[in-house]
Amino acid sequence: MKSVELLKRAADVLRNEADGILSLIDRLDDNFVRAVELMHHCTGKVVITGVGKSGHICAKIAATLASTGTPAFFLHSGEALHGDLGMVMSGDVIFAVSNSGETDEILKLLPHFKHHGLKLIAMTGNPDSTLAKASEVVLNVGIKDEACPLGLAPTTSTTAALAMGDALAVVMLEEKGFKQEDFAFRHPGGILGRRLFLRVADLMYRDKQLPLVQEETLVKDVLFEITSKRLGVTGVVNPQGKLVGVITDGDLRRCLAGRGQILHLQAKEIMTGNPKTIPADTLATEAVSVMEQYPITSLFVVESGSNKPLGVIHLHDLVKAGI
Repeated sequence: MKSVELLKRAADVLRNEADGILSLIDRLDDNFVRAVELMHHCTGKVVITGVGKSGHICAKIAATLASTGTPAFFLHSGEALHGDLGMVMSGDVIFAVSNSGETDEILKLLPHFKHHGLKLIAMTGNPDSTLAKASEVVLNVGIKDEACPLGLAPTTSTTAALAMGDALAVVMLEEKGFKQEDFAFRHPGGILGRRLFLRVADLMYRDKQLPLVQEETLVKDVLFEITSKRLGVTGVVNPQGKLVGVITDGDLRRCLAGRGQILHLQAKEIMTGNPKTIPADTLATEAVSVMEQYPITSLFVVESGSNKPLGVIHLHDLVKAGI
């Protein structure tokens, strides 16, 4: 097959799958609303079950629901018949996925679900199937043709099911009032988790690592404080312990170039007053935004209301943390 033909065939596949997803829009009805209501009011977990390629789709839908505020897990229908059914509890909602609606492993589970009084949502391409008839809610994800030229490999059908699962997850997310902070709580690992979860207090230098001098401190001692703490900056506090200014190593170099002898001066004579500060509970990503806006490489962390310094955060540490 020549390159042009390869690309044309690939485009045909994508077009077929896109059409399959778009066809679902006209089938959104009260069944979708009832599915959302059942999951929203579920007192247990949403149990997504299926086998084969549908099983892989089930696992993804379960993972998306769980990570966006709807407790859910994937139950392989075959394994459920051999002991894993014990994971299903009273109050759970069953969400069964089968394109044909006649998957043997799922049908064998139906009497057990009914015996325990569990509500059943079916996602199927056959609304007249045994599974559909046994369910309280039926989500019709039937498609005209698979992208597979043999009509055998699940392609467009699984894409359509996956898209419907995403639609449910996003609507559920909004129904539950799920916020960025909730997402961060469920994603503590990796760059995404760090950006959404890490706060300034987690990365700041504090206590003995915090560079601070008094307003009357001589520049020669300011120089020692900056050098010993190795952050290139020190805060300046007044007698009440409030942050009133900062001095950077760049400030010292500029003063030395402009004034010559500066070691006899006091900190308040060369400091930058009213420095930019940030609260300790602010997301670390916000600290990066402030540094980029002004442009500075460090921010003093202060106590809300009193302006007393609690710590200092440096751009290098934010970058190192993957923020």
